[in-house]
Amino acid sequence: MKILVINSGSSSLKCQYYVAQKSVASLHIERIGEAQSRATLQYAEETHIVSKQIANHHEALALLVELFKSERILEEFHILDAIGHRVVHGGEHFSKPVKITPEVIATIERVIPLAPLHNPSNLEAIHAFAAHYPTIPQIAVFDTAFHQSMPAHAYHYAIPLELKEKYAVRRYGFHGTSHSYVAKEAAKIVGKPLEALRLITLHLGNGASAAAVAYGKSIDTSMGMTPLEGLMMGTRSGDMDPAIIPYLVRNGFEIEAIETMLNKASGLKGICGTNDMRDVTVRAEEKDENAKLALVMYVYRIKKYIGAYTAAMGGVDAVVFTGGIGEHASKVRSMVCDKMEWMGVELDTEANKKAVESGGMISTQTSRVTLLVVPTNEELEIVRQCEKVIDEI
Repeated sequence: MKILVINSGSSSLKCQYYVAQKSVASLHIERIGEAQSRATLQYAEETHIVSKQIANHHEALALLVELFKSERILEEFHILDAIGHRVVHGGEHFSKPVKITPEVIATIERVIPLAPLHNPSNLEAIHAFAAHYPTIPQIAVFDTAFHQSMPAHAYHYAIPLELKEKYAVRRYGFHGTSHSYVAKEAAKIVGKPLEALRLITLHLGNGASAAAVAYGKSIDTSMGMTPLEGLMMGTRSGDMDPAIIPYLVRNGFEIEAIETMLNKASGLKGICGTNDMRDVTVRAEEKDENAKLALVMYVYRIKKYIGAYTAAMGGVDAVVFTGGIGEHASKVRSMVCDKMEWMGVELDTEANKKAVESGGMISTQTSRVTLLVVPTNEELEIVRQCEKVIDEI
Protein backbone atom coordinates (compact mmCIF):
# COMPACT_ATOMS: atom_id res chain seq x y z
CA MET A 1 0.00 0.00 0.00
CA LYS A 2 0.99 3.63 -0.51
CA ILE A 3 0.49 5.60 2.71
CA LEU A 4 1.43 9.13 3.73
CA VAL A 5 2.05 9.50 7.48
CA ILE A 6 1.40 12.95 8.97
CA ASN A 7 2.52 14.31 12.34
CA SER A 8 1.21 17.84 12.68
CA GLY A 9 2.31 20.29 15.36
CA SER A 10 1.18 23.83 16.06
CA SER A 11 3.97 25.27 13.89
CA SER A 12 5.28 22.19 12.11
CA LEU A 13 4.28 19.42 9.73
CA LYS A 14 6.23 16.17 9.48
CA CYS A 15 5.41 13.56 6.90
CA GLN A 16 6.81 10.30 5.60
CA TYR A 17 5.75 8.51 2.44
CA TYR A 18 5.65 4.71 2.63
CA VAL A 19 5.31 2.18 -0.16
CA ALA A 20 4.83 -1.43 0.95
CA GLN A 21 5.94 -0.47 4.48
CA LYS A 22 9.21 1.05 3.19
CA SER A 23 9.93 4.74 3.77
CA VAL A 24 10.49 6.43 0.41
CA ALA A 25 10.71 10.09 1.39
CA SER A 26 10.30 12.42 4.36
CA LEU A 27 9.48 16.10 4.67
CA HIS A 28 9.74 18.31 7.75
CA ILE A 29 8.23 21.79 7.55
CA GLU A 30 9.12 24.05 10.48
CA ARG A 31 8.12 27.50 11.75
CA ILE A 32 4.71 27.55 10.07
CA GLY A 33 3.13 30.96 10.60
CA GLU A 34 6.45 32.74 11.05
CA ALA A 35 8.16 35.17 8.69
CA GLN A 36 10.62 32.56 7.39
CA SER A 37 9.56 28.93 7.37
CA ARG A 38 11.82 26.02 6.45
CA ALA A 39 11.11 22.75 4.66
CA THR A 40 13.60 19.87 4.62
CA LEU A 41 12.94 17.11 2.08
CA GLN A 42 14.91 13.86 2.16
CA TYR A 43 14.59 11.61 -0.87
CA ALA A 44 16.90 9.21 -2.75
CA GLU A 45 19.75 9.89 -0.32
CA GLU A 46 19.57 13.61 -1.07
CA THR A 47 18.42 16.56 1.06
CA HIS A 48 16.58 19.57 -0.35
CA ILE A 49 15.93 22.67 1.77
CA VAL A 50 13.36 25.35 0.96
CA SER A 51 13.06 28.59 2.94
CA LYS A 52 9.92 30.68 2.41
CA GLN A 53 6.98 32.06 4.34
CA ILE A 54 4.28 29.46 5.04
CA ALA A 55 1.28 31.04 6.70
CA ASN A 56 -0.71 27.96 7.77
CA HIS A 57 -1.14 24.21 7.40
CA HIS A 58 -3.03 24.58 4.11
CA GLU A 59 0.02 26.33 2.62
CA ALA A 60 2.25 23.67 4.16
CA LEU A 61 0.20 21.01 2.37
CA ALA A 62 0.50 22.96 -0.89
CA LEU A 63 4.29 23.00 -0.50
CA LEU A 64 4.31 19.29 0.30
CA VAL A 65 2.39 18.55 -2.91
CA GLU A 66 4.62 20.88 -4.94
CA LEU A 67 7.85 19.28 -3.68
CA PHE A 68 6.63 15.70 -4.03
CA LYS A 69 5.50 16.37 -7.61
CA SER A 70 8.57 18.36 -8.67
CA GLU A 71 10.89 15.65 -7.35
CA ARG A 72 8.65 12.98 -8.90
CA ILE A 73 8.19 11.28 -5.55
CA LEU A 74 4.41 11.25 -5.84
CA GLU A 75 3.10 12.90 -8.98
CA GLU A 76 -0.53 12.03 -8.36
CA PHE A 77 -1.75 12.04 -4.76
CA HIS A 78 -4.98 10.24 -5.64
CA ILE A 79 -3.02 6.99 -5.90
CA LEU A 80 -2.52 7.03 -2.11
CA ASP A 81 -4.33 4.24 -0.29
CA ALA A 82 -4.55 6.33 2.88
CA ILE A 83 -3.25 9.27 4.85
CA GLY A 84 -2.40 8.30 8.43
CA HIS A 85 -2.46 11.00 11.10
CA ARG A 86 -0.83 10.85 14.50
CA VAL A 87 -3.47 12.23 16.88
CA VAL A 88 -2.25 12.79 20.41
CA HIS A 89 -5.43 12.34 22.44
CA GLY A 90 -8.47 10.19 21.83
CA GLY A 91 -9.76 10.24 25.39
CA GLU A 92 -11.82 7.19 26.32
CA HIS A 93 -13.43 7.10 22.90
CA PHE A 94 -10.75 5.36 20.81
CA SER A 95 -8.93 2.14 21.62
CA LYS A 96 -7.77 1.52 18.04
CA PRO A 97 -7.13 3.47 14.83
CA VAL A 98 -10.22 4.60 12.93
CA LYS A 99 -11.16 6.02 9.56
CA ILE A 100 -11.75 9.74 9.99
CA THR A 101 -15.37 10.78 9.57
CA PRO A 102 -17.24 13.94 10.62
CA GLU A 103 -18.23 12.08 13.80
CA VAL A 104 -14.59 11.20 14.56
CA ILE A 105 -13.55 14.81 13.99
CA ALA A 106 -16.28 15.99 16.36
CA THR A 107 -15.02 13.59 19.03
CA ILE A 108 -11.40 14.74 18.60
CA GLU A 109 -12.66 18.31 19.01
CA ARG A 110 -14.51 17.39 22.21
CA VAL A 111 -11.32 16.12 23.85
CA ILE A 112 -9.30 19.22 22.95
CA PRO A 113 -9.37 20.32 26.64
CA LEU A 114 -7.32 17.19 27.41
CA ALA A 115 -4.66 18.08 24.81
CA PRO A 116 -5.05 21.78 24.02
CA LEU A 117 -1.58 22.12 22.50
CA HIS A 118 -1.79 19.07 20.24
CA ASN A 119 -5.27 18.06 19.08
CA PRO A 120 -6.02 21.40 17.37
CA SER A 121 -2.83 21.05 15.32
CA ASN A 122 -3.69 17.46 14.43
CA LEU A 123 -7.10 18.66 13.24
CA GLU A 124 -5.54 21.43 11.14
CA ALA A 125 -3.74 18.86 9.01
CA ILE A 126 -6.82 16.62 8.80
CA HIS A 127 -8.95 19.52 7.54
CA ALA A 128 -6.26 20.64 5.08
CA PHE A 129 -6.00 17.21 3.45
CA ALA A 130 -9.77 16.73 3.44
CA ALA A 131 -10.24 20.04 1.64
CA HIS A 132 -7.83 19.13 -1.17
CA TYR A 133 -8.18 15.33 -1.35
CA PRO A 134 -11.63 14.43 -0.01
CA THR A 135 -11.66 10.97 -1.62
CA ILE A 136 -8.46 9.69 0.01
CA PRO A 137 -9.23 7.78 3.25
CA GLN A 138 -7.74 9.49 6.30
CA ILE A 139 -6.92 7.37 9.35
CA ALA A 140 -6.44 8.61 12.91
CA VAL A 141 -3.90 6.73 15.04
CA PHE A 142 -4.09 7.85 18.66
CA ASP A 143 -1.17 8.06 21.11
CA THR A 144 -3.57 7.14 23.90
CA ALA A 145 -5.28 4.18 22.20
CA PHE A 146 -2.81 1.43 23.18
CA HIS A 147 -3.31 2.20 26.87
CA GLN A 148 -7.11 2.01 26.76
CA SER A 149 -6.74 -1.62 27.80
CA MET A 150 -5.68 -0.48 31.29
CA PRO A 151 -8.07 -1.83 33.96
CA ALA A 152 -10.11 0.60 36.03
CA HIS A 153 -7.91 0.18 39.10
CA ALA A 154 -4.93 1.39 37.02
CA TYR A 155 -6.52 4.35 35.26
CA HIS A 156 -8.55 5.82 38.14
CA TYR A 157 -7.10 8.45 40.46
CA ALA A 158 -8.01 8.16 44.13
CA ILE A 159 -10.10 11.32 44.04
CA PRO A 160 -13.91 11.79 44.05
CA LEU A 161 -15.39 9.69 41.23
CA GLU A 162 -17.56 12.53 39.96
CA LEU A 163 -14.41 14.31 38.73
CA LYS A 164 -13.83 11.47 36.32
CA GLU A 165 -17.44 11.46 35.17
CA LYS A 166 -17.81 15.23 34.85
CA TYR A 167 -14.32 16.35 33.79
CA ALA A 168 -12.75 13.14 32.39
CA VAL A 169 -10.05 13.20 35.07
CA ARG A 170 -8.34 9.82 34.76
CA ARG A 171 -5.08 8.33 33.53
CA TYR A 172 -4.76 7.96 29.75
CA GLY A 173 -1.08 7.36 29.03
CA PHE A 174 0.88 8.45 25.96
CA HIS A 175 3.62 7.19 23.61
CA GLY A 176 1.19 4.35 22.88
CA THR A 177 2.24 3.99 19.25
CA SER A 178 5.88 3.56 20.29
CA HIS A 179 5.11 1.13 23.12
CA SER A 180 2.93 -0.93 20.76
CA TYR A 181 5.62 -1.06 18.07
CA VAL A 182 8.55 -2.05 20.31
CA ALA A 183 6.47 -4.64 22.17
CA LYS A 184 5.74 -6.41 18.87
CA GLU A 185 9.37 -6.15 17.76
CA ALA A 186 10.56 -7.50 21.11
CA ALA A 187 8.33 -10.54 20.71
CA LYS A 188 9.89 -11.21 17.29
CA ILE A 189 13.40 -11.02 18.74
CA VAL A 190 12.55 -13.26 21.67
CA GLY A 191 10.83 -15.69 19.31
CA LYS A 192 7.60 -15.98 21.25
CA PRO A 193 4.05 -14.73 20.66
CA LEU A 194 3.41 -11.29 22.14
CA GLU A 195 0.39 -12.82 23.90
CA ALA A 196 2.76 -15.11 25.85
CA LEU A 197 5.05 -12.40 27.21
CA ARG A 198 5.18 -9.95 30.10
CA LEU A 199 7.12 -6.90 28.94
CA ILE A 200 8.24 -3.62 30.44
CA THR A 201 8.79 -1.12 27.64
CA LEU A 202 10.80 2.02 28.40
CA HIS A 203 10.39 4.91 25.95
CA LEU A 204 13.20 7.21 27.08
CA GLY A 205 13.57 10.46 25.19
CA ASN A 206 13.11 14.10 26.16
CA GLY A 207 9.67 12.82 27.09
CA ALA A 208 9.80 9.47 28.85
CA SER A 209 7.33 6.79 29.83
CA ALA A 210 7.23 3.18 30.98
CA ALA A 211 4.53 0.64 30.16
CA ALA A 212 3.60 -2.75 31.59
CA VAL A 213 2.54 -4.86 28.61
CA ALA A 214 1.07 -8.14 29.85
CA TYR A 215 0.27 -10.73 27.21
CA GLY A 216 -0.13 -8.17 24.45
CA LYS A 217 -2.09 -5.51 26.35
CA SER A 218 -1.00 -2.40 28.20
CA ILE A 219 -2.13 -2.84 31.81
CA ASP A 220 -0.37 0.25 33.19
CA THR A 221 1.79 3.14 32.05
CA SER A 222 3.65 5.91 33.82
CA MET A 223 2.14 8.97 32.10
CA GLY A 224 -1.29 9.90 33.35
CA MET A 225 -4.00 12.38 32.44
CA THR A 226 -1.20 14.44 30.89
CA PRO A 227 2.39 13.59 29.86
CA LEU A 228 3.63 15.25 33.05
CA GLU A 229 3.11 12.26 35.33
CA GLY A 230 5.58 9.43 35.77
CA LEU A 231 9.29 9.24 35.03
CA MET A 232 11.70 12.13 35.39
CA MET A 233 12.13 13.60 31.89
CA GLY A 234 14.19 16.15 30.01
CA THR A 235 12.20 19.17 31.16
CA ARG A 236 9.20 17.58 32.93
CA SER A 237 9.13 16.81 36.63
CA GLY A 238 7.37 13.47 36.54
CA ASP A 239 5.84 12.20 39.80
CA MET A 240 5.71 14.70 42.66
CA ASP A 241 3.60 15.57 45.68
CA PRO A 242 0.51 17.39 44.33
CA ALA A 243 0.42 19.52 47.48
CA ILE A 244 3.51 21.34 46.16
CA ILE A 245 1.30 23.22 43.70
CA PRO A 246 -1.08 24.89 46.21
CA TYR A 247 1.93 25.48 48.47
CA LEU A 248 3.65 27.47 45.71
CA VAL A 249 0.42 29.33 44.91
CA ARG A 250 0.14 30.40 48.55
CA ASN A 251 3.71 31.65 48.28
CA GLY A 252 2.93 33.96 45.39
CA PHE A 253 3.45 31.80 42.30
CA GLU A 254 0.97 32.13 39.42
CA ILE A 255 -0.61 28.85 38.35
CA GLU A 256 0.49 29.39 34.73
CA ALA A 257 4.08 29.92 35.87
CA ILE A 258 3.97 26.69 37.89
CA GLU A 259 2.59 24.76 34.92
CA THR A 260 5.34 26.13 32.67
CA MET A 261 8.00 25.31 35.26
CA LEU A 262 6.83 21.72 35.71
CA ASN A 263 6.66 21.08 31.96
CA LYS A 264 9.55 23.11 30.58
CA ALA A 265 12.03 23.88 33.37
CA SER A 266 12.07 20.76 35.52
CA GLY A 267 13.39 17.21 35.10
CA LEU A 268 17.05 17.00 34.07
CA LYS A 269 17.03 20.69 33.16
CA GLY A 270 15.71 21.71 36.55
CA ILE A 271 18.41 19.80 38.41
CA CYS A 272 21.51 20.49 36.32
CA GLY A 273 20.55 23.10 33.72
CA THR A 274 20.39 20.93 30.60
CA ASN A 275 17.88 18.43 29.24
CA ASP A 276 20.41 16.77 26.89
CA MET A 277 21.36 13.40 28.40
CA ARG A 278 24.62 13.40 26.43
CA ASP A 279 25.71 16.57 28.23
CA VAL A 280 24.46 15.24 31.56
CA THR A 281 26.50 12.03 31.34
CA VAL A 282 29.68 13.84 30.24
CA ARG A 283 29.35 16.34 33.06
CA ALA A 284 28.61 13.58 35.57
CA GLU A 285 31.83 11.80 34.53
CA GLU A 286 33.66 15.11 35.07
CA LYS A 287 32.40 15.12 38.68
CA ASP A 288 29.76 17.82 38.20
CA GLU A 289 27.67 17.20 41.34
CA ASN A 290 24.39 18.51 39.91
CA ALA A 291 24.77 16.39 36.79
CA LYS A 292 25.57 13.33 38.90
CA LEU A 293 22.48 14.00 41.00
CA ALA A 294 20.28 14.42 37.89
CA LEU A 295 21.56 11.17 36.38
CA VAL A 296 21.07 9.15 39.55
CA MET A 297 17.57 10.60 40.03
CA TYR A 298 16.66 9.77 36.43
CA VAL A 299 17.82 6.16 36.73
CA TYR A 300 16.30 5.69 40.20
CA ARG A 301 12.82 6.58 38.92
CA ILE A 302 13.15 4.05 36.10
CA LYS A 303 14.25 1.32 38.52
CA LYS A 304 11.22 1.99 40.73
CA TYR A 305 8.83 1.60 37.81
CA ILE A 306 10.52 -1.63 36.70
CA GLY A 307 10.05 -3.02 40.20
CA ALA A 308 6.45 -1.86 40.41
CA TYR A 309 5.47 -3.25 37.01
CA THR A 310 7.22 -6.55 37.69
CA ALA A 311 5.09 -6.87 40.81
CA ALA A 312 1.93 -5.81 38.95
CA MET A 313 2.43 -8.46 36.27
CA GLY A 314 3.62 -11.19 38.63
CA GLY A 315 7.01 -11.26 36.91
CA VAL A 316 8.65 -9.99 33.73
CA ASP A 317 10.07 -11.77 30.70
CA ALA A 318 11.81 -8.84 29.00
CA VAL A 319 12.69 -5.18 29.55
CA VAL A 320 12.83 -3.12 26.36
CA PHE A 321 14.72 0.17 25.96
CA THR A 322 13.72 2.58 23.18
CA GLY A 323 13.62 6.31 22.37
CA GLY A 324 16.59 8.63 21.90
CA ILE A 325 18.06 7.95 25.34
CA GLY A 326 16.91 4.35 25.57
CA GLU A 327 18.53 3.52 22.23
CA HIS A 328 21.77 5.49 22.52
CA ALA A 329 22.69 6.01 26.19
CA SER A 330 24.49 2.79 27.16
CA LYS A 331 25.48 4.44 30.47
CA VAL A 332 21.84 4.93 31.42
CA ARG A 333 21.00 1.34 30.52
CA SER A 334 23.89 -0.03 32.56
CA MET A 335 22.89 2.07 35.57
CA VAL A 336 19.27 0.95 35.30
CA CYS A 337 20.34 -2.71 35.25
CA ASP A 338 22.91 -2.37 38.03
CA LYS A 339 22.12 -4.38 41.19
CA MET A 340 19.03 -5.92 39.54
CA GLU A 341 20.34 -9.49 39.73
CA TRP A 342 17.80 -10.20 42.46
CA MET A 343 15.06 -10.19 39.80
CA GLY A 344 17.03 -12.13 37.21
CA VAL A 345 18.54 -9.20 35.28
CA GLU A 346 22.08 -9.76 33.99
CA LEU A 347 23.51 -7.16 31.59
CA ASP A 348 26.06 -8.14 28.93
CA THR A 349 28.41 -5.14 29.16
CA GLU A 350 29.95 -5.53 25.71
CA ALA A 351 26.60 -6.12 24.00
CA ASN A 352 25.26 -3.04 25.77
CA LYS A 353 28.05 -0.88 24.32
CA LYS A 354 27.55 -2.26 20.80
CA ALA A 355 23.77 -1.78 20.95
CA VAL A 356 24.24 1.98 20.53
CA GLU A 357 24.69 1.36 16.80
CA SER A 358 22.47 -1.61 16.11
CA GLY A 359 20.11 -2.36 18.99
CA GLY A 360 19.40 -5.99 19.85
CA MET A 361 19.76 -8.19 22.90
CA ILE A 362 21.96 -6.84 25.72
CA SER A 363 21.38 -9.49 28.39
CA THR A 364 23.69 -12.42 29.13
CA GLN A 365 22.84 -15.96 28.09
CA THR A 366 22.06 -16.82 31.72
CA SER A 367 19.85 -13.80 32.42
CA ARG A 368 16.34 -14.88 33.40
CA VAL A 369 15.02 -11.55 32.14
CA THR A 370 15.80 -10.67 28.52
CA LEU A 371 17.12 -7.13 28.00
CA LEU A 372 16.56 -5.54 24.61
CA VAL A 373 17.29 -2.31 22.76
CA VAL A 374 14.68 -1.82 20.05
CA PRO A 375 14.78 1.36 17.92
CA THR A 376 11.27 2.73 17.79
CA ASN A 377 9.50 3.49 14.53
CA GLU A 378 6.20 5.18 15.24
CA GLU A 379 5.66 6.09 11.59
CA LEU A 380 5.94 2.46 10.50
CA GLU A 381 3.54 1.45 13.26
CA ILE A 382 1.07 4.06 11.99
CA VAL A 383 1.43 2.59 8.48
CA ARG A 384 0.74 -0.92 9.75
CA GLN A 385 -2.29 0.22 11.72
CA CYS A 386 -3.59 2.16 8.71
CA GLU A 387 -3.30 -0.94 6.54
CA LYS A 388 -5.45 -2.89 9.01
CA VAL A 389 -8.13 -0.21 8.89
CA ILE A 390 -8.07 -0.10 5.08
CA ASP A 391 -8.37 -3.88 4.91
CA GLU A 392 -11.48 -3.69 7.12
CA ILE A 393 -13.20 -0.94 5.11
